[in-house]
Amino acid sequence: MASRKTFSRNTDASDDTLGGRLSMARDAVELTPADVANRVGVRRDTLLAWESDRSEPRPSKLVDLAGILGVSPMWLMTGLGSGPVQESLDVPIEGLRLQLQRLTDAHMECGRLIADLSRQIDRFEARSQRDAALGDLDGPMDGPIMGRA
Repeated sequence: MASRKTFSRNTDASDDTLGGRLSMARDAVELTPADVANRVGVRRDTLLAWESDRSEPRPSKLVDLAGILGVSPMWLMTGLGSGPVQESLDVPIEGLRLQLQRLTDAHMECGRLIADLSRQIDRFEARSQRDAALGDLDGPMDGPIMGRA
């Protein structure tokens, strides 16, 4: 028998929203959007709008959804609490590949940002050194300099 598991927020980027969790829970119980919409008493388009975060269900519909999908209303709203029943604790290989790609992309972006920051520091240091050298050429600043305010 499958045991209930609390889903963590790093399962997928789409589970950060009510719509993402709603879609995930519907997939977990292998129901179509039309099936869930009929059970809740709304149009399929309404359910799809909820899943795509274009709108949100009323609290009473949220409780109905939670019951139909076998999750807690709190999990649907926040991602904390009882999520969908998971048959296996194994993460599908596609999920691992997606996470690896996201990390690779983030790594590449970090490298680009580090290089940009390094170039900015180099330019700032060069400008500071140039300004210091020009300041030395002006000589001592004992009195007022003509033409400067």
